[in-house]
Amino acid sequence: MYTGEKVRLREYRREDIPAALQYLNDPEVKSCLAPGIPYLYTLENETKWYEELSANKDTYSFAIETIEEGKYIGGCGVGEVDWKNSVVVIGIFIGDKSYWNKGYGTDAMQILVRFIFEQMNIHKIRLNVYAFNERAIRCYEKCSFKKEGTLRQEIFRDGKYHDQYIMSILKEEYFMLKKPN
Repeated sequence: MYTGEKVRLREYRREDIPAALQYLNDPEVKSCLAPGIPYLYTLENETKWYEELSANKDTYSFAIETIEEGKYIGGCGVGEVDWKNSVVVIGIFIGDKSYWNKGYGTDAMQILVRFIFEQMNIHKIRLNVYAFNERAIRCYEKCSFKKEGTLRQEIFRDGKYHDQYIMSILKEEYFMLKKPN
């Protein structure tokens, strides 16, 4: 378990599945997560994902739980690891919308970044974010991610095309931020 000021990152539990299914099928949450056609997830989809968590050794998934209530509110993790080049691709979501815009996602992201740089010894963390997801972009910028590039009109959502940004943070940037002045 990895703890911040508002949340802890912990293992996923079978009892998280119903809430995860509810979060992932919320149209507002779903629109920011995956580029494909936004089909609804089934209980079987989510149960299969949960059961396969430990099978993939190069992904690391964490449930995000509030410290105060011990409530599961979302998830984050490492989706891809390139060990040769020391680069990971990450993702995060806060599914319980009552926790949006209150610093929970930023706290979870800071914990995840710390885990990756200090425990996995990775050189670069990268993520993708849709241009319309301004809340997530603000979170990533607070965590010192920098925009590296734009994939123009990469995603089709709600009848129009949107850009996708690639953002990253390097290990040396992270440690420079941690240095006392």
